Amino acid sequence: MDHSHHHHSSNSQAKAKDLQESTQGHLAQKTVHAHNHAMPQEGNTAPGHGEHGHDHHAMMIDDFRKRFWISLLLSLPVIIISPMVQQILGYQLNIPYNMYISLVLSTIIFFYGGWPFLTGLKDELKKGSPGMMTLIAIAITVAYVYSTAIVFGLEGMDFFWELATLIVIMLLGHWIEMKSVMGASRALELLVSMMPSEAHLIRGPETVNVRIDALQKGDLILVKPGEKVPADGLIVEGESYLNESMLTGESKPVQKSKDDKVIGGSINGNGSLKVTVQNTGAESYLNKVINLVQEAQKTKSETQNLADKAARWLTYIALFAGFGTFAVWLAVGAELSFALERMVTVMVISCPHALGLAVPLVVAISTAISANNGLLIRNRTAFENSRKITTIIFDKTGTLTQGSHEVARVVSFATEYAEQELLRLAAGVEQNSEHYISQGVLKKAKEQKIVVPASDQFNYLPGKGLEGIVEGKSVKVVGPNYMQEFGIQVPASNAEDGVETVVYILVQDKVVGFISLKDQIRPESAEAIRILKENGIKNLLLTGDNDRVAKSVSEALKMDGFLANVLPHEKQEKIKELQAKGEFVAMTGDGVNDAPALAQADVGIAVGSGTDVAAETADIILVNSNPQDIASLVLFGKATYRKMIQNIIWATGYNVIALPLAAGVLYQQGIMVSPAIGAVLMSLSTVIVAINAQLLKTQMKH
Repeated sequence: MDHSHHHHSSNSQAKAKDLQESTQGHLAQKTVHAHNHAMPQEGNTAPGHGEHGHDHHAMMIDDFRKRFWISLLLSLPVIIISPMVQQILGYQLNIPYNMYISLVLSTIIFFYGGWPFLTGLKDELKKGSPGMMTLIAIAITVAYVYSTAIVFGLEGMDFFWELATLIVIMLLGHWIEMKSVMGASRALELLVSMMPSEAHLIRGPETVNVRIDALQKGDLILVKPGEKVPADGLIVEGESYLNESMLTGESKPVQKSKDDKVIGGSINGNGSLKVTVQNTGAESYLNKVINLVQEAQKTKSETQNLADKAARWLTYIALFAGFGTFAVWLAVGAELSFALERMVTVMVISCPHALGLAVPLVVAISTAISANNGLLIRNRTAFENSRKITTIIFDKTGTLTQGSHEVARVVSFATEYAEQELLRLAAGVEQNSEHYISQGVLKKAKEQKIVVPASDQFNYLPGKGLEGIVEGKSVKVVGPNYMQEFGIQVPASNAEDGVETVVYILVQDKVVGFISLKDQIRPESAEAIRILKENGIKNLLLTGDNDRVAKSVSEALKMDGFLANVLPHEKQEKIKELQAKGEFVAMTGDGVNDAPALAQADVGIAVGSGTDVAAETADIILVNSNPQDIASLVLFGKATYRKMIQNIIWATGYNVIALPLAAGVLYQQGIMVSPAIGAVLMSLSTVIVAINAQLLKTQMKH
C-alpha cells in the first residue's frame, strides 16, 4: 500500500478576458458570420465587445424584421397588378401605368429588401468564397434587370412579382433562422447573467454596496439569503445551502460552512454568509467556463469542416447549374423569360444555406447545453469522437469511489493499548501528512473528540508509511510493504480480503494493532457503468491499489475488468496498449499524475470537483466528480453527432431533389417550380435544420 503523498491539483488555463467581453454576443456574431451573413451595419461593432456583439445581433434581427415587413407591404400591390398573377388567378385589373408602378415598387424592394444580399455578394466575392449571398444576389439581380428591360421595350413578360416574393421570403427565412441562432447562444448569455451586478462589501463596522468589478482579492463580502454569490471565495463565517446547478449541473443544493469554497454565480439559500473574495473578474470560475465555451464554439471540428466544404461545392454546383440551365433552355428554343426564370429558380433553390447552418447551430447549442450540465468541452473534435469510444478507463479514486477513505475499524493486539489510544497515537504522527489515509485517521479522531498529541522527528517513508516521536515513544504507521521488508509477523487481522486498506501501528517497534480504511463507492457509479454497458462500451478500472481492492470495486459495479497496481507513469502505457489493439479509448482521471494518460487517450476526460476548471491536457472537463456525467457525455456526444449528420444529409439531400425540379426536368409532365416556390422551399429547409438543432435540448437528460 503506497502511503506516499499525491497532491491533487490542476492548473488553470483561463485565457482571461474581461467578463463583459465574454458575453454571448461574441458567439452570436461568430455564428452569424460563419454563415456568410454580411449585414450593412457590420462595421459599427467593436470586435472584442460582447455586449455590443449581442446588441448588434439583436439589431440585425430587428433590421431583417423591418426589411421583411416593409418589403411585404410594397410587394402586395406588385403581386395584385402583375399580368402573370391575373392570368393565373383569372381576374382582370386595368390600371394605367401598371408596369411603371411595378417598376418603382420593385426597385425599392430590390434595393431596400435585397440590400443585405447585395452587400453579402460583395463581401463574399472580396473573400473569394462565393456562397449563399452570391446565389441570392445573382438571382434577384437577373430578375430585376430583365424585368426592367421589359418595361423599356424588350419583348416578353416581366417577373416583378416573382422578384418581390423572392426577396420577401428570403428575408423571412433569414429572420427566423437568425432568431434560432440567437436562441442557441442564449445559454451563454444566461451564464453571463448569473453574476449579480453589486456586492455587499464589509468595511469595518459598515457594509457598503459596490459594483462587482470593484471587488479586489481578499475583500470581505456579505452574501444575504437568496442572493447570488458575487465572486469566488472562501466562507469565513456562516453556513447555508448553495444552489450551484447552473454552474456545475449538480441538482441538489450543496451544504457549505466555514472554510468551504463558493463559486460566483451560485445562489445562496437561507443562511447569511461572510466570504473572502479569492477570484474576481477574469480569474473567476464562471469566466473560465464562459471562455471555454466560447473557445469550443469558435473551433471547428472535422464535421464542420466537412459541411463547410460541402457548402462551398454546392455553391459552385448551383452557379454552374443555374447558368447551364439557362443555356440549355435557350438552346432548345425556349423563350428568354422562361430560361431566365429557370436559372433564377435553380440558384435560389440550391442555396447551401441550410448546409452552412447545419453544423454551427448544433455546435453552439450542444456546447452551451453541456456547460449548463457541468460538461465543459475544450476540444470539439474529441467531443464528437466520443461516439466512437469502445473502451472507457476509469481512474478509481475520486471518480468511481469517493476518494475519501473512511476508517472502517481500529483493532488492538496489545491489552495495554485500547482502540482509542491507538487512534490517538496514529493521529499524532498522521497530522503531518496530507495523504488520504492521514486525512481518514484524523477525521475519525476528530469524530471521537480525541485530542491529537504533538509529535516531532516526523519522517516520511516513501511508499511505506510515516514515523515520528509521540510523547517520547517511537510510533510508526506503516503499510504491508514495510512489514514484509522487515519480515515482521502480523497477527491475523481478518481484514486481509484486501478491500480494506490496512495500516499497522508500531510503538517502540512492536506491532500493537492496525487501522483499516475503506474507500466508499459513489452511489451513482453503478448506474453509470450500466448505461455504458447498454451502449456497448467496455469499461475498465485503473488503479494503483492492489488486485483485491480493484477486484472488489470492479465486481461491485459489474465492470468489464480492472488493471491494478498501476503506477502513475504506467497509466499512459496501458492506454497505448489498448489503442494498439484497435480500441478507441477514453480516459477519466482527476489528478495531475493522470495528465500523460489523459493526453494519450483518444478522448481525455478530466474529473475535477469545483473550481479548478481547466485541467490542461483534457479534452472534456466534468465539473462534478459524478461518474454518471461520463455516461451522459458519451450519449450526448452521440446525439450531437447524429444531429449534425441528419442536418448535413437533409441540407444536401433536399438539393438533389429540388435542383432538377427547379431546372425544369419534369416540365413536360407539367411539374414546374417557380422562383417564389423555390424560395419557400429553400427557407423551409433552413428552418427545418434550425429546429432539428434545437431538438438537441431534449437529448440532454441529466
